[in-house]
Formats: sequence, C-alpha cells, structure tokens
Amino acid sequence: MNPPMGKGSSMEAPFDVTVKLGAQRRCKIWAIGGGKGGVGKSLVTANLSICLALMGHKVVAIDLDLGGANLHTCLGVSIPDKTLSDFLNKKVSNPCDLMTRTAIQNLTLISGAQDDMGIANLKQMHKAKILSHLDDLGADFVLFDLGAGTTFNTLDFFIVADQGILITLPEPTSIENTYRFIKSVFHRKLKLAEELLEIGPLIDKAMNARISDNSTPADLVHRVIEINPQIGQKLQYEINKLTPKLILNQVRTQADVDIGHSMRIICRKYFGIELEYTGHLDYDATVWQSVKKRRPLLLEFPNSGLVHNFDRIVHKLLGAR
Repeated sequence: MNPPMGKGSSMEAPFDVTVKLGAQRRCKIWAIGGGKGGVGKSLVTANLSICLALMGHKVVAIDLDLGGANLHTCLGVSIPDKTLSDFLNKKVSNPCDLMTRTAIQNLTLISGAQDDMGIANLKQMHKAKILSHLDDLGADFVLFDLGAGTTFNTLDFFIVADQGILITLPEPTSIENTYRFIKSVFHRKLKLAEELLEIGPLIDKAMNARISDNSTPADLVHRVIEINPQIGQKLQYEINKLTPKLILNQVRTQADVDIGHSMRIICRKYFGIELEYTGHLDYDATVWQSVKKRRPLLLEFPNSGLVHNFDRIVHKLLGAR
C-alpha cells in the first residue's frame, strides 16, 4: 500500500513553483493525474472539460502526457498540426496558435507532443514557460491531462494546480500506485521549500517509512515542532495546502464506492493530509464505444449514467477549496 518512490526521485533539483503558486492568475488550473496508466485520466479530463464548457466557462484542455498524447481522441479531434513541442522549440511564439477547436463551444485543445520523445523530460525553464503563458489563453479554466507515474513533470504540474485530481480504479495495483503518487507529491512539495532543507534527513527518514511502521510522514510535523517550532509551523502550512481530490473510476459495486472513503482515512492517518473523495464514475461500456467512434462520451451517449456522475463531480470540484 506504500511503495517506495520512483528511481531518480532525488536526482533533479526541485522545480521552483513557489512564485507561480503565489501569483494571481485569472484562470483556474485543474490537473488530472494518477499513479498508473490506463485508469482513464484522458477520458476524465475530456469530460470534465466538456462539463465546464457546457456550463458557459471558457476552457482549454492541455495534453501534458508528453510522448503519449491522446486527449485529442477523447475529444473527437484529429491529431493537431501544431503541438506543445512547437511552442517549446520556439517554432510558435504565441501559445494561442496551438489552440485547436473542438465540437463543443467554449472548449479548445492544446495537444502534447506526438513524436518528439525528448519533450517528455522537460527542463525547468520549459515548465516555467508553459505556466507563465496560461493567462494568455484567455480561459476561465485550464485542465492538464498529466502522464502516468511520478516523473518530475507530472508532480510539478500537479503541485502548481489549483485542483489536483487523482484518478484510480478499485483494484489493488491502481490503489497502490495512487498511494505512491501521493507520497511522491508530498515529498516533492516539501523539497520545494528552501527553509526545510536543514531538516532534509528527517524528512527522508519519514518518507521512507512504511505504513505499517511506527514512523510516518504525519509524525514528521510533531517531531519538527519539538525541534524547531518556527520550521514546524512552516512545514504544517505546506502540508495543509495539499488537498488532492480523488475520483474512483469504473465502479461496479458499493464495496468499490467505499474504497474511496477508506483511502481518505488512510491518507489522513499516514500523511496527515486531507484526500477529498470527490466522487465515483460507474462502469459503463459506452465509454469504449465512444472512444472507438472518436466522439466525446457526453455527446455520443447523453443519457448515460456517467453524465450524472460527471455533473455531480464537477459541481463538487467547483465548490472545493
């Protein structure tokens, strides 16, 4: 339930997003991620985007699954001619030139790279360039469709978002990978705070503890407060800002639904953070039928029970802090 962090997690200096986090942006960022591929991140991103657009919000969906972009398929759009790689390689100077119209009013797409595998490992300046131009898009909401796993790209974009949304399936490997993702986000966020470097060894010790051990990341705050109350308060502040949202996908039974509540309790106990269970999506074969037809689910099957699932989730996300 608590796998170790991915290889190389301490090899790159933390991405300095502190300025970006404190900046006033006109748009709201929702980042959709998860620890495992195949859980439906792109489908969820597409349909959350559609829901927001149908509510009258101007939405831009950005495919940040770099090297494996497929959000365009879920939105029923052909492979765009211009992608993020053109912007980062300076072939396109204005990110608005990357925006591709969809069949939904108020919703446009910016596609990730299709063939440039090197872009999957963005430099810090590339991440900053993307973030600094978001307001230029003129959107109310920008949704990031993140790649699977715990790469630095994925963690950094998840952390900088106003809403970090995790997608998981009610099956052991997906749940375990979700815990790994949360642990990695926790660790990455702490590393962003330069004031905490002096207690780095203590942080590492807590992060390497297993859920079954006595020492947990939640214990870290209490120990640091005892050593240095001022640092402890800063640490508590950083942890309190971590309020990831959870969506459970492909739910079939009430037992599946209840998994989300159990994960919330475990995260509070182990990490000392509030994982907000935003809702679940029922298993529905129409999902794959819509993908085959290259048509957005909410447009192809408007009477599907998933439409009500998404509507409920979007309204809850809009009301979340």
